[in-house]
Formats: sequence, C-alpha cells, structure tokens
Amino acid sequence: MVTRCVSVEAPCGPGGRRIRIDDEVLGTAYSLRDLAVFLRHAGLAGWDELDVAESDLIEWHGGGPEVWPRQVCPDGWAGPEGGPASLV
Repeated sequence: MVTRCVSVEAPCGPGGRRIRIDDEVLGTAYSLRDLAVFLRHAGLAGWDELDVAESDLIEWHGGGPEVWPRQVCPDGWAGPEGGPASLV
C-alpha cells in the first residue's frame, strides 16, 4: 500500500485551509467536512469528519482539526467569502 502525505496548511483568508496531497494542491477546505470530501475524491473512500480528525496520516500546520478561524494570511491568499471548499 502506498502512503500519501496529506498536509493541511495554516488557516488563511476567510478561515479556509489549503489542502495538499504529496506536492499537489487540491484546493481550500473550510471545515472538516470539506477536507473529508477532498480526501474521498483523492481516493480515500469512506472517510468522514471523524476519520479526518483522528488520522495520523494528516499533517496539521497552524492548528489541529478544530482550528478553522477567519483571519488574514500574511502571504495574501484567500478563498471565496464564506463559501464551500474550492477545487484548484
């Protein structure tokens, strides 16, 4: 089985967090539900919010699975205002 590196970046913009698998940016998630959807689309079938919050496969930056604040990011990127996950 191939292990993929899932990375959730620090919150930026309207609370979104950029999601990467290996070196590929999948998009911006605004909740655990959004992150679970990204991971299901990436082939991790059956994952839900609880799986995401408890997984050791996910590298969290700038806070864990409970952190989804609205703040301004130093590098200036931001997702859509309060919208759902955005795919890149």
